[in-house]
Amino acid sequence: MKPSGVIADLIAAQDKYDSKAFAENFTDDGVVQDEGKTYHGKIEIRQWNEMTNAKYKTKIEPVEVTNSGDKIILTAKISGTFPGSPAMIKYHFEIKDNKITSLHI
Repeated sequence: MKPSGVIADLIAAQDKYDSKAFAENFTDDGVVQDEGKTYHGKIEIRQWNEMTNAKYKTKIEPVEVTNSGDKIILTAKISGTFPGSPAMIKYHFEIKDNKITSLHI
């Protein structure tokens, strides 16, 4: 199953390393939790994405998408310049009005 809607848009932005477009997929008060840190709002999310792009050059290859109401789990093969690449990662999204309110990696 391929991701659609806002998840597909997020992956398309990541493919171009476009951190501004990446952050625009989130609500104004959206939250990202990654590697034990929490990022609040579009500005922090954009800055986090810029930092991870510079550090890891992450590419997301969707493997499976499961939906449960407003919650979506994307299982993806992640590759980049990090130890253990490629890796299978689960992205836990919460969606409201076709915007991401929460992403837990």
